[in-house]
Amino acid sequence: MNIERLRTIIAYSDKNREDIYSMVKRFCSFAGIEYDSDLLNILQIVRSSFHKKGYLVFEMPFADDEIGALCYKGDGLGYVVLNTSLPRVNVNFAIAHEIYHVFFGADEFVSKVEFMNDHYYEHEEEFAANLFAGMLLMPEVSFRRMFAKFKEESDGDEAETIVRLMSYYQVPYMAILVRSLEMELIARNEVRENLFNIERDSIKKKLNVLWLDESIMEPSKKDDYINIEALVAKAGKEFTEDEFINERTVDKALKNMRDLYTRIKGE
Repeated sequence: MNIERLRTIIAYSDKNREDIYSMVKRFCSFAGIEYDSDLLNILQIVRSSFHKKGYLVFEMPFADDEIGALCYKGDGLGYVVLNTSLPRVNVNFAIAHEIYHVFFGADEFVSKVEFMNDHYYEHEEEFAANLFAGMLLMPEVSFRRMFAKFKEESDGDEAETIVRLMSYYQVPYMAILVRSLEMELIARNEVRENLFNIERDSIKKKLNVLWLDESIMEPSKKDDYINIEALVAKAGKEFTEDEFINERTVDKALKNMRDLYTRIKGE
């Protein structure tokens, strides 16, 4: 990511933060959680909320490692599919990113949530989804407190502070940097290139040196598809027996799921 693109992101945040913050509070009210509390397990928190909106959430490895998540709304059922080919921190951010799309955006889309992709921030809805995700996963009061704590522990080293925050909030390095700049915890006119152009291997090494969990930078490769298909088939059988739907509808839903799975896996 270049410095001009970073400035564009911050400018969007300055202009739209109040509107997006209102959306964060509305979602938290819907989910029954405090809007200013840290979310220790975002997927566990939001799964039931997605379900209420008619979406099933599952994890699987994608062939495309630039797509963080895919959200699709079909006939009756919607799917939020998380890419476990990406590091855990990216998947966590992808979940929050998709919350925006499901609750406040379009019905059918593919979302990129890899911060290092230079073409990522070309659409306003993607700016909004990332701003929403940052606010949800890194609440302001908590973030200010933890930034001060970790900056002191890092003897003022901003890159090390970001890595500590990354480990704490379980989100990508660039998400931490952007949030820090949004709150002006890092001076915007003093951002050095080595702060925003940092290699993945350097982050892993820093995590290791600090005795933090390096596994957050690794993909889990978890694949929930078989369980999800079994769940849909079971529900379809029950609905058919109760004459809510017919077998043709169930078969169509299952076929759509299998086709989607095959495309995502690249098979």
